[in-house]
Amino acid sequence: MAAGIDPVIVEIGPFAIRWYGVLMAVSIAWGFYYLRRDGMKLGYGEDFLYNAAALAVAGGIAGARLVYVATNWESYAASPLSILRVDQGGLSFHGAMAGGGLALGLYLKRKGYSLEELLDLVVPGICIGIALVRIGNLINGEVLGRPTGLDGWFDRHPAQLIGSSIGLVLLVVHNVLARRRPPAGYLFWSFVLYYSLLRGIVEETVRENPLYAWGYVNETWGIGFFTLTHLVTPLFVALGWAMRRRALALDRRPRGPRVPEGGRRP
Repeated sequence: MAAGIDPVIVEIGPFAIRWYGVLMAVSIAWGFYYLRRDGMKLGYGEDFLYNAAALAVAGGIAGARLVYVATNWESYAASPLSILRVDQGGLSFHGAMAGGGLALGLYLKRKGYSLEELLDLVVPGICIGIALVRIGNLINGEVLGRPTGLDGWFDRHPAQLIGSSIGLVLLVVHNVLARRRPPAGYLFWSFVLYYSLLRGIVEETVRENPLYAWGYVNETWGIGFFTLTHLVTPLFVALGWAMRRRALALDRRPRGPRVPEGGRRP
C-alpha cells in the first residue's frame, strides 16, 4: 500500500477489484476510444477496429506477463498460479509492445492491410496506459525508486510518478507531431524513440531494479546502472530512429487504409 490508499477497492468472496486492474481497464477503454475515432475518420470499419483492438490487447497482456515472469521467475517459482494474477501488477512494457504488435501484425497480414497506420493510431492509448498504470504501481507499492541520502528532499525517488509523467509528456509530443500529418508509421516509431530515451535515461536510472553486467550505484543521489532495460535501450533507440527515417523515405500520400488489390475496406 502506498500514499494511504488500499490497493483493493472491494472484495467479493475470493474475488477482489483492485485499483491496478481498474486503471488498466480505463486506459484500454480510453485508448480504444481514440483508435475508433481516428480509425473511422481514415475509413476503417468499426468491426475491424474492434477486432484489431481486442487482439492487440490480448497479445499485449500475454506478452507483458510472459516477459515479466521470465525476468522475475524467483518470485513465481514457488507459486505458479500467481502468474495468472495480472490484476496484482507485474507487467513488462517491452513484452506488451512485442505481444500486442505481433498479434496485431498477424491479424492485419491475414486481412491484407499494412501495419504502420494502425500502429500510429494506438499511440495515444499506450501513452495513457503508461500514465495510469504507473499510478496503479504507486498504489500497489511496487516499481519503487532507489533510496537516496538527500535529507530534506526525499528518502526514495518517486519512480512511479516519474514514469506516469513520461506517459503524459509522450502524449503531448504525439499530439504535436500528429498535427504535422507525418507519413504512416512515423508517429509510432517516434513514440518508441522518445519513450526509450526517457525510460532508459530518466526513469530506469532511479528505479530500484537489479543491475546487470558492470553495475554502479550512487547511494547519495539514488541512481544506479546498468539494469537490463539500460542495456537494451540503445537497441530500441536505434530501431526507433531508423524506422522513423524509413517512414519518411517510403512516404506515399494520400493516407488512408491500405486496401488490398481487388479488395474492400474492412
